[in-house]
Amino acid sequence: MVKRIAEESILLISVTKWFVLASLIGVIVGASTSFFLFVLNMSTMQTRQINNYFFLLPIALFLSSLVSKYLAPEAEGHGTEKVIEAVHRRAGKIKARVVPVKLLTTVMTLSCGGSAGKEGPCAQIGGGLASVFADLFKFDKTDRKKLVICGISAGFASVFGTPIAGAIFGIEVLFVGGIMYDVLLPTFIAGVMGHQISAALGTTYFYHAIDFVPAFSELFFIKVIFSGVLFGICSLLLIETLMFSQVINARIKLWEPLKGLIGGAALVILALIFSDQFLGLGLETIESSLAGGNVVWYAFALKILFTCITLTFGGSGGMVTPIFFIGATFGVLLANLLGVDPATFAAIGMVSLLAGAANTPIAASILSVELFGAQVAPYAAVACVTSFLMTGHRSVYPSQIFAIMKSSSFKGAVGKEVVDAQAEFLLRRKSLIRVILTGTRKIFRS
Repeated sequence: MVKRIAEESILLISVTKWFVLASLIGVIVGASTSFFLFVLNMSTMQTRQINNYFFLLPIALFLSSLVSKYLAPEAEGHGTEKVIEAVHRRAGKIKARVVPVKLLTTVMTLSCGGSAGKEGPCAQIGGGLASVFADLFKFDKTDRKKLVICGISAGFASVFGTPIAGAIFGIEVLFVGGIMYDVLLPTFIAGVMGHQISAALGTTYFYHAIDFVPAFSELFFIKVIFSGVLFGICSLLLIETLMFSQVINARIKLWEPLKGLIGGAALVILALIFSDQFLGLGLETIESSLAGGNVVWYAFALKILFTCITLTFGGSGGMVTPIFFIGATFGVLLANLLGVDPATFAAIGMVSLLAGAANTPIAASILSVELFGAQVAPYAAVACVTSFLMTGHRSVYPSQIFAIMKSSSFKGAVGKEVVDAQAEFLLRRKSLIRVILTGTRKIFRS
């Protein structure tokens, strides 16, 4: 009896402790997110008053790369990946200077038209502030790690106004097929507090209830599953393009800021050839897709290209908003091909691309409820899990660690980071291709 009382007392103290700490992190991250979004909106309004504002992109990416390289290299690229890396490799240790540098470089990138998102910077800023908070009050490595994860959840929740999906995203994005249940309560508290504080400070959010969802039928359900397969393949296309862009960047032997000039110039040329609708956050195109409007069929492919160039060649930002754009526009394309409602498939596509590219099917499924309502959620959940499986053992966040393999046919990668597993799978694929080519030569010679 004494042991039972002691156990429950310890658990009560733990719950109280994490209620207080997670609430504080939620308040800090919610306030910082509001400040970041306010600065971003003001900067964007100023640059949009300039004709052909995107001509500033070469300068913006040059300065973004320059500032990151010499002040905080950890702030380069998309922020969520850097926080995942910090959690797994440094027990959540993030240098304080990352926070202002990430804010500055992201504002420069997005306000001048760089194709990136705003959730990654908020996750990194939130995680950075949580790390500083942990160091200030002398928390140990385990608690600091938990606080930084709370910062990820609060950042996602306060950017998109989705506290539950944000909470789950913060713990699901760390592993492929695993969730840290010991951080579940703190992330929920941080996500809810971050959202409430940000909303109270004037941040507005995007909601789009899908009122029309076709009645259930076997044919429609099959189309949803088939779309999940294709969304997974589209996620894979995004990941592979990002990896290819990084390889190209590595082969260009120039000073990094000069690569920013090249990337910015490439984006300017692409915008002049196609359209500037693929620059920036692309919220107008996302909203048009969800309203059932027409978009060019290749919009998803161009957004992949614009985003990969931006984030590889000096730009700073997140991946989730471009993923939403790619998913929504690809969903409209599939809807037109399959003869279903474009708005419904745009909504399903948004969350399915997130599930596949980020390996977060649970957070993406919950996100569909918080953004689009309960009607579309069952179909979205099925498409999310299918997309997650079809993407394979890859991710836009290569520092994720495998908790499971997606099929029993694959072995050996559990406990490894995605980047290491990708290298192994690539070697196996090259070996298989070599075997096939060798066998083919022997057949023709004989």
